[in-house]
Parts: sequence; structure tokens; C-alpha cells
Amino acid sequence: MRNGTPSIAALSRSLAMLEAILKDRDGRSVAAIAELIDMPVATAHRQVTTLVAEGFLARMPRGRLGPGRRLLSLMQSVDEKQLIVAAAAPVLHRLAASVRSVVQLGTLENDMVTYRIKTGRGASDFFTKVGMQLEAYCSGIGKVLLAYQTEQDREAYLATGPFPALTSNTITDPELLRKELARVRAAGVARDAEEIVEGLACLAVPIHSMDGHVRAAISVSRAVPGRKEWQEDAIVEMLRTAAVEIEASL
Repeated sequence: MRNGTPSIAALSRSLAMLEAILKDRDGRSVAAIAELIDMPVATAHRQVTTLVAEGFLARMPRGRLGPGRRLLSLMQSVDEKQLIVAAAAPVLHRLAASVRSVVQLGTLENDMVTYRIKTGRGASDFFTKVGMQLEAYCSGIGKVLLAYQTEQDREAYLATGPFPALTSNTITDPELLRKELARVRAAGVARDAEEIVEGLACLAVPIHSMDGHVRAAISVSRAVPGRKEWQEDAIVEMLRTAAVEIEASL
């Protein structure tokens, strides 16, 4: 029961059985799984029969059960990156209020950073916009997303260099960028030292999705020089704490 509204016991049992079957890696029988989740065997068989009939489970060779067509269709319709955005939004609003700076979340599409969240003090005056795409090699978020690609994908990206200089600090040489990305992956944090826009610096950390891959990154940006000295270690710690909270909610 939540907020005074009773749950549906039969639905709860069906979901418990569905989850237990999908998690099973040992080829257990329905009876064995029923015992594992403390469900009467007869109830378990009725649950399985219904889930198969409705397309959420499918009978596999050798008597095993697997995901059915309706479940697979639902899974394919889920935009994992949008789930990350939904989970991250409240966390990043709080982070932006704490650091009193612009906080953003971005993902990688076709070797470009797509900005999906932008919040915080001065956000309306900031040059990025939600939905905008920018080059990855010269931003904190972009460096994180490139650093956590597979080696094959990362090398394919580096092979497209040398890269245009947007400021005097932009890393344009593929070999130097390769070393920079190795540092980012080792440290778990990226820095943009006025590489995309003069007078702007940022710090960024990865967001790990449910399968452990990095599909998004978050950053804190500030003007250089700022009105106050930027406590970089403190900002990185706050970013990492926010990342852990977002990952936990996924």
C-alpha cells in the first residue's frame, strides 16, 4: 500500500513471477522458481500460462521460458537516454542551486554531443540550448563520452582528425586528444579549459547506465575568471555524488 491506495495482489504475483523467470540463468522449472519466490506451485503455473498467452513470456526449447513478443516490443520502444534524462533532471536542478552555476547533461549521437538538460544560474544567457548539437572533442561532456567509447569507436573518431581549433586552447591533434581521453578515463573526470569558448571552463563526469556503459555525462560550467575562486575538487565531488544518485535511480 502506498499513499493509502491498496496494491493488486494478483498483479504483484504476476510481476514477481515474470521477474524471477527473466533473471533465472539455471534453467529452473516453474515449480523451482515458485519455491524460490515463495509462491504456490499451482498459482505459479497459472501465472506462467497467462503471461505466455498475453505475449510477455514465450516457451523456448527444452522447456525453458524467455521474453515474449510483447515484452520485447516494449523494451525496444524504451529510449534509455530519455530515461537517464528523466532520472537526472531533479538531481541536476538541486546541483545547480548548490554550485550556483550552469549544469548540463549531454549524450553522444553521430559523434556529436546533444545537450538534453541545461539548468542553473545564468542558463538563459549560456550559448548552448537543449537539443543543440556540438562537437565532442572540445567540451567536457564530449571528452567524457569519447573517453568511455569502445577502443574501436574511439579510434575511428580520432581518425577523422585533425580537428578545427575553436580557441587557442582547443586540442586539435589526434595523438594529443588520444592522450587526453586516456587521462579522462583514468581519472573519471574531464576538463574543458576554454577549449570550446574563450572565457568558459567546465568539469564533467560520466553517468553509467543500467548495463554499465556510459551513455551520458554531466557538467558544471563557469566563466573564467569567476567572481570567486573555483574549488575544483569540491565541484568534482558534487558532480560524482549527483552521478551516483542518478545511477541509483535507474
